[in-house]
Amino acid sequence: MQDNTPHTTAKAADDHLLSMTVYDLPTPLEAVQSDAKRTLKGRLFMIGVLLICAAPVVLSYLTYYVIRPSSVKSYGDLIQPTRAIPSIEGRVIAHPKGESDQAIINLNQLKGQWLMVSVGESSCNDACQQTLYFQRQIHTALGKERDRVDRVWLVTQDKPIEPAILKGLGDAWVISVPQSAVSGWLTPGAHQALNDHLYLIDPMGEWMMRFPAGLGIDTAPKIRRDLERLLRASESWDLAGRGVLPTGTFEQGAGNTSGKRP
Repeated sequence: MQDNTPHTTAKAADDHLLSMTVYDLPTPLEAVQSDAKRTLKGRLFMIGVLLICAAPVVLSYLTYYVIRPSSVKSYGDLIQPTRAIPSIEGRVIAHPKGESDQAIINLNQLKGQWLMVSVGESSCNDACQQTLYFQRQIHTALGKERDRVDRVWLVTQDKPIEPAILKGLGDAWVISVPQSAVSGWLTPGAHQALNDHLYLIDPMGEWMMRFPAGLGIDTAPKIRRDLERLLRASESWDLAGRGVLPTGTFEQGAGNTSGKRP
């Protein structure tokens, strides 16, 4: 039996009306303003994306055309063209393992490391000792990067070296070579002697830089800065440390080419 009372009929009518009611319908002005805000927000977002993408290009142009940083000049003199290590054989007096030796080595076999080379006579006067001292100090100041650099002292006089000098050299190559052979490869600056400079050879065996004469407490930091720049520039392809002495380096007597002392 259906309930047709007036109360039931009125409630059904109300439910029908509520189902057709739309609440908070924006006015035409509010709808236009909302669309404008969304459009502005979208445009600002796109402009931000474009600025982020263009930033590297903009900064590069600003750097080149506005800021224009001054070029960095090296303290050492670049050797152009570079000169490859020639086939020079010498007698090893001491090497980085901290031992003396009388074996024969070809300088070509020192490739694979940066080489900081000094030249001097076995008598090694005060100027020679100062060069060797600062050569070691520069090497030490390189910190962890020093494993990528070997120190080499080419001795151009076949005479005994004082034990105190050898001890002070630490982990350096000391090799006795003919003066004429070295002079045919390394050359000093104008009005300078061969012994006045430090010479830098890259890991490929190319002499590429000569540092000015007069190595001292004021110039050693400049040489270190040059070395640090070169080491940073070459870190992607230059391996640190030899690990062992060059294979086949030593020929102590007949038939010994194992790289080991007899």
